[in-house]
Amino acid sequence: MFMSLRNSFIVKYNFHILFIFFCILSVDTSNAQKTYNSYNGLVMAGYQGWFNTPEDGSGRGWRHLKGKCGFMPGSCNIDLWPDVLEYKQTYNTNFEFADGSAARMFSSNDESTVFTHFRWMQEYGIDGVFMQRFVSEIKTKSGLRHFNKVLNSAMLAASKYERAICIMYDLSGMKAGDAAYILSDLDNLAACYQIKAHSKCPSYLFHNGKPLVSIWGVGFNDKRMYGLNDANQLIVGLKKRGFSVMIGVPTHWRELADDTRPDTALHSVIKKCDILMPWFVGRYNEETYTGFSSLISKDLAWCKEYHIDYAPLVFPGFSWKNMKGYDTMQTARNGGSFFWQQITGALSAGCKMFYVAMFDEMDEGTAIFKTATSVPKGESKFISIEKNLGSDYYLWLAGKASEMLRGEKPISHELPVRR
Repeated sequence: MFMSLRNSFIVKYNFHILFIFFCILSVDTSNAQKTYNSYNGLVMAGYQGWFNTPEDGSGRGWRHLKGKCGFMPGSCNIDLWPDVLEYKQTYNTNFEFADGSAARMFSSNDESTVFTHFRWMQEYGIDGVFMQRFVSEIKTKSGLRHFNKVLNSAMLAASKYERAICIMYDLSGMKAGDAAYILSDLDNLAACYQIKAHSKCPSYLFHNGKPLVSIWGVGFNDKRMYGLNDANQLIVGLKKRGFSVMIGVPTHWRELADDTRPDTALHSVIKKCDILMPWFVGRYNEETYTGFSSLISKDLAWCKEYHIDYAPLVFPGFSWKNMKGYDTMQTARNGGSFFWQQITGALSAGCKMFYVAMFDEMDEGTAIFKTATSVPKGESKFISIEKNLGSDYYLWLAGKASEMLRGEKPISHELPVRR
């Protein structure tokens, strides 16, 4: 009877009060023992949670998987293929492996998928994830329903596997005036999960004595429909509600150059926040990182001057050939050496925390979760993880980074060898 009611709420609710009631019924964090009182010392990853299949019950089709002509060879949106061996629920596709077997896909909408991911985090020593809430998606009924379901699954999984969890609003697609909507959404989530009461939601990440919320996408010069005034309104609203704030900004935020709006008001907005995380994906590769890395030391010095913590971003590689149809902006993984170069570079600069982009992003080829060593054949070209490394190799590397960050092992620039 309970499961019947719960599924009914997932599918049919239209009002936040039903969602809150659903949360109270389904989430019990009382057994979680580990609390997360600071981002310092943690390796956290971004979690998209936005992949859907036509048969997963969401009504969203091949969401974030299909290309212009559907989800089939020659028309897809992802450059990595997941290793689905450990998923309880998977779905058939039109893709095949070289031996003729069907290539199956998971859905983020399934609770079992999220539990599998959080189990991996525990097994490999990754501390937790920032749960993405894309403003452009949660403003639609189907998007809100899906991301609420994924978040609820993640809250349960974080409790079971004692991983840290934090809400992150991706402002991409946000319009001027949407700050009030985001704050209202957060009010509902805070009431639902009691995230301000750490004893009742110990897995939720706190920082500087308050629950942390991240907002990503402030200060970019790519003609967004919102501006610094909207971001400032949002940050002020979060602070008034008793939250710490992590802000995601462009790479060249400090110099107000290149990918950043040349507006000094950005620095004023940043100074109201607790943590700063610049976006580095696609900005360098293994050959150019050495010249780029000096930015991290300068960023860190600026942040120390204004008493702001600094979360450097590291990513294993980047690719969006299937999404975009061309080979530009490809960043080779080089068997993990590129990922390790960034990790040790940030540690050597004195950084105390990491943001890994991303845990599950197959679209841009940045995922660190288990991806296939043998990929489907056909027109769509997928990046495979080298068989000698194993599908879990980047989870393992992230765990090794965590050991160095916690001081359990000395910083070593030499790529570790798996035995």
